[in-house]
Amino acid sequence: MLALRLARGSHPVVLLRRLLVAAASAGVGFLLLCTLGYAIGHPAHAVPSLLRLLWCLAPLAATVQFAVAVARTDPSTRPRTGLSAVGLGPLRLAATAAASTALSCTLGSMVALLVFLHLRGDLSGLPFDGAATELLAADRPLPLAAVVVLLAVVPLTASAASALTLRRRTAEQPTAEAASAAPTAPPAGLPWGVALTAVGLAVETYASRSAGAHPALPLPGHPDIAPAGVLAGWVLTALGLALAGPGLVHLCGFLLQAVRPGAVRLLAGRALQSEAGRIGRPLGVVCATASGVLAATALYAPAAATAPSFGPLTALGAALVLACTTATLLSVALETRQSRAPLTQALLRQGAPAQALRAAAATRTLALLALFTPLTWAVATLAAAPLTA
Repeated sequence: MLALRLARGSHPVVLLRRLLVAAASAGVGFLLLCTLGYAIGHPAHAVPSLLRLLWCLAPLAATVQFAVAVARTDPSTRPRTGLSAVGLGPLRLAATAAASTALSCTLGSMVALLVFLHLRGDLSGLPFDGAATELLAADRPLPLAAVVVLLAVVPLTASAASALTLRRRTAEQPTAEAASAAPTAPPAGLPWGVALTAVGLAVETYASRSAGAHPALPLPGHPDIAPAGVLAGWVLTALGLALAGPGLVHLCGFLLQAVRPGAVRLLAGRALQSEAGRIGRPLGVVCATASGVLAATALYAPAAATAPSFGPLTALGAALVLACTTATLLSVALETRQSRAPLTQALLRQGAPAQALRAAAATRTLALLALFTPLTWAVATLAAAPLTA
């Protein structure tokens, strides 16, 4: 009830972010229900049904990450002085955030169910009713238990992740003064992330050269069969980029302060070093997603001139991953700006020109683009080579 009252009284921008979470949850829920429809309509094809379910994990992970980022930027979950006295301590705030996330995701799951039933022809009176009766196995009854389980996956996973993340944030909440003191220690994940990325690329190359000796998996919307080792290598590469992201951002901040830095470069470098743990992982995920899109472009481009290379469900899954990872990065950037607001106000009160602060922000953005753009292109080129050989 408290989460519902907070949702009703929230700022329109906060409500918009929650509606975006609901939309992403609706997309994932619809993909899961379509997988169920395929399994019902093809009971003898157990392996293809399982593979379709596995391909839904990427949109699911991206949606959960986005939901957690939105919960972190929600003003109602931000710790404030005096909240513990009225019963809103760290545990209660985490529970409230989990309830708000579950509410948004449940709304999306209900929308997904309505759209699914409408396309099956179970609900009539609206345009496009029964437009996908054959694809969604309209001639067979839906198992109620399976529908409930699939629709509960996103709300339960997102709410649990939000609660754990916010509980850890309130326990480790740094002050603005601590964030602006001596440079922070570099994150420990950079060597492991680089090693994991290298291992993933090596596994892809090895599996592509010995394709006949390894099990194969069909790519979504692609007629060819890819070795399972190639896809496993790509997963390792994506995890490596996400793990190395904070260390790369910290390194970028260190390089900005090298060789006689001025005030702008010093401010930009210190900010990147202090925010590396917060924005590094979403940046690494966006880098992995963008490199995957570039690799997929190289893979699907030859077939584009002859036949449609992928169907609407594949396009929906790819759009969900792209939209959610990008929106997560924007939400984290907003959270970072909110956390730095007291420090920015303190610098302005001490006479720092606003133009210098804007120049420092632009320098941070350009530095990150200069580092992550060629990295994304290089990883995409190396990842696409085994698939297009």
